[in-house]
This record gives sequence, structure tokens and C-alpha cells, in this order.
Amino acid sequence: MAKKKTLIAIVGPTAVGKTAMAISLAQYFKTEIISADSRQFYREMTIGTAKPDLEELDSAPHHFINSHSITQDYSAGDFEREALHKLDDLFRQHDVVVMVGGSGLFVRALCEGLDDLPKAGDEVRERLNNEMAQLGLEQMKERLKTIDPAYYQIADMDNPQRVVRALEVFEATGKPMSFYHKKNLSKRPFDILTIGLNMERPQLYERINLRVERMMELGLLEEVKSLFPFRNKPALLTVGYAELFDYLDGNISLEEAVERIKQNSRRYAKRQITWFKKYGNTSWFQPDETGTVIDFINAKLIEGNIIS
Repeated sequence: MAKKKTLIAIVGPTAVGKTAMAISLAQYFKTEIISADSRQFYREMTIGTAKPDLEELDSAPHHFINSHSITQDYSAGDFEREALHKLDDLFRQHDVVVMVGGSGLFVRALCEGLDDLPKAGDEVRERLNNEMAQLGLEQMKERLKTIDPAYYQIADMDNPQRVVRALEVFEATGKPMSFYHKKNLSKRPFDILTIGLNMERPQLYERINLRVERMMELGLLEEVKSLFPFRNKPALLTVGYAELFDYLDGNISLEEAVERIKQNSRRYAKRQITWFKKYGNTSWFQPDETGTVIDFINAKLIEGNIIS
């Protein structure tokens, strides 16, 4: 019988060191990397998404980095379909492929599958995005809480994309998002080994603060200015972009915007840790334990003791 292929999923909070680990594993296993980051798809969003730099991209083949334009709508369902097709190609050449990302929904889409959620018309989505920009996240969250209290309790309600998408589903069908939640996970034709990276909270928060300062030095404000015409796109209603749009609107000072980016990034990291601690069969390591991670993966591959 042919050997079963294995997807190694590297997950964890922002700034923890997932990219470096993924590259090390890709080099060791002589394989390629699929990015499951919901914002690194977009060519126009570089600094604020902490994409791998050119040297990192040259260190191992990457897929789903700079693959789309901000002008295109790209959902977790779209990613699931395209990434499965890419994996099919990659597994013809490799026994192991690495996936890396902190976007829980996109990781879940590839590993477990999502329901085929209905979509409303473009005009509905555009109106909801405009309302998000004008009314703010809190008002839109309250609207969703009334419509779908079950989904409100389990979803990332600080993610504007999730809120808009849930409202869109309700407007398209008259049924809440929770109605469509998949009861049976999709069985994948490959094994999945999930490696979580984490570190002590104060150390992680310091890394996040330093990363935000570095982003500003690299020209994040100029990047945000260049994206102003697309500011209501869901991908730009997120940390690092929304705060600087507030500054450009004259609502807050630049110093306050930077502090809010740091604060919101720390909050996002905390939510990511919570999500992945509840998710699947994740084995946790420190980001500097590359050798230990490689030994662990090799042992699992030899045992064939991987839960997919």
C-alpha cells in the first residue's frame, strides 16, 4: 500500500516565529510551504501582514503569498478549494508538505473543510462593509449578537471579516451562520500533524511591540495611504490598517494609532492562542526548539501515529 502523505501545520500567535520554523522544516524535509494567512494572499499588503521577506521566500518555495489582489474577494472556502488542489500537486512530488499560518479559519478550512456557505450579492457585501466602516465594529457585533447569539459565542467577534460574513449569510438566506456549521468534518486523504508554537506571554508581547515599531520604520503608514481607496475591503478592516485609517481620518494621533496597533495585536495573539489550544491535536513547542520539533515529527512519521 502506498505511504500516506503528511501535512505538517505550523500554528500559533502572531510574531511567535512560525515563518522561521516553517522554513527550517521545509528545508529539512526538502519540501514546500503553503501559507494559510488570511492577509498575506494580497500583493498590496506587505508590511502590515509581516510577509516573509525576499530572502525567506528564496529559502523555500512558498504558495499563497502575493497570489491575489486586494480588489478580489477571497474567502476561506476559496482557499480550501485552491489549497487542496495545490496540495494534490505537491504530494505527487513530496511525502511531506508544510502549512503555516495564524488564521484559524483558514487552517481549519484546509484541514477539516467548511460548509459551502451561501453568498449575498456584491451590493449587500459592499453595503455591510460600508456600514462596518461608518458604524464601527461594536455596533455591528451587537447586530449579529441579536441575529445569531450561538455564533456570537464561538466566533472571533473582534475580526470584522467574520462579523460581516455572518451578517451577509443571514441577509442572503434568512438563516444564521450557526445553522450552517458543519457537523461532520471532511476526511482528508492525507495525515495532518499540527505543531503549535508559543512562548511566555511577556516575551511574546515584547516581540509584538518591537514588530509594530519595525513595521512603522519600514513604511507601514505609506502602505496604508496607498490602500486608502480600498479601505472598506474586509482584509483592510484589520489590525495595523484600521488604526492608521483612523489616524488619516483625523480621529486619533499617530502615536495613539501605533499604541492601538500594539494593543490590538496583543489581543489578537491571545485569541489565536485560545483558538489553537482548543483546536485539534496540537503538540506545543517553543519557537527555538527546531531540533526537538524535527525529532518529534520524524518519530510520528515512523510510527504512522498521526491523527488526521
